[in-house]
Amino acid sequence: MSQSYEEFYPLNIAVLTVSDTRTLAEDKSGDALVANLTGAGHCLYDRALVKDDVYQIRAVVSRWIADAKAQVVLVTGGTGFSGRDSTPEAVGPLLDKHIQGFGELFRQISFAEIGTSTIQSRALGGLANGTLIFCLPGSTNACNTAWQKILQAQLDSRTRPCNFYMQVKL
Repeated sequence: MSQSYEEFYPLNIAVLTVSDTRTLAEDKSGDALVANLTGAGHCLYDRALVKDDVYQIRAVVSRWIADAKAQVVLVTGGTGFSGRDSTPEAVGPLLDKHIQGFGELFRQISFAEIGTSTIQSRALGGLANGTLIFCLPGSTNACNTAWQKILQAQLDSRTRPCNFYMQVKL
């Protein structure tokens, strides 16, 4: 099937919150991602919350990577530089390809908002088994920044000169 780049194609996006202190009922960052992705016309495929534990994070992300219908995974939380923050260590080994530019661009954009504190962000992106994965900080502002200034355009099949739409399993 030939697809036109003039038409919007919604993606199935899963949202994972990594937190030792929040519940789904208190998950403002996850709520913001859901509102942003559905507001852009994409579909919330699944949502979960796990403790900041390498193996719990890997278990959920691995399940979505193996799921033929999950096209994008957004992970919020656990990307900092302190304590139990372990999302990059959990997700990094699962990736077939790293998108170095995602973390670099996120930190560049965040610098205008939070100054040099952005250096402690270990936001990352990559591709595994045709599933795009983006790991974002746990703050609601950071999730909104990542979505509105990077992901919304890159997950839109109409964005030119290139986008991530054709990289996901269709």
